[in-house]
Amino acid sequence: MGNVRGKSSKALTVDVADGYVAINPLFLKSFDTESLKDFYHQIDKTQKELRAERFPTNDIQAIRMRNLKLQRLYSAQVVIQNFARERRIPLI
Repeated sequence: MGNVRGKSSKALTVDVADGYVAINPLFLKSFDTESLKDFYHQIDKTQKELRAERFPTNDIQAIRMRNLKLQRLYSAQVVIQNFARERRIPLI
């Protein structure tokens, strides 16, 4: 797992899910090809981990937070996909 901006990819994806870091093309400019791929795959892993957790059926606030985290991760993935497509970087 690579280091990105002084943090591991896992820590960065948790920050994205929690809303502390916003992903945009300017943020992604400093990433090299390998760290961008690693970051993209780590976002996918984090999404799977969030979906694997037990669903909070009676707690509306917890449901909202879970969905908000998944939404942030998904939008970060879309931004990375478009950024990589523009720069012709294969993510797979």
